[in-house]
Amino acid sequence: MDQGLEIGLKAIGAGLAMVGAFGPGIGIGLLVQGAMQGIGRNPDAAGQIQTNMILGIVFAEAISIYALVVALIILFVL
Repeated sequence: MDQGLEIGLKAIGAGLAMVGAFGPGIGIGLLVQGAMQGIGRNPDAAGQIQTNMILGIVFAEAISIYALVVALIILFVL
């Protein structure tokens, strides 16, 4: 019984750790939306907008990866 409770609590903790992936997911969507609107309004600046968009996506994605690493640590290490 004690082992089952521990596994259940680890699963809940890992799930709560993955809540940190919601913010970057929404942020990436808003970032791409803004970039597409900017390119639509000024197609000549598409290269510069796209470069900044990709850089922003990389930084936002790093936060999601941190949340995933914390969840995996909770599941398999603790």
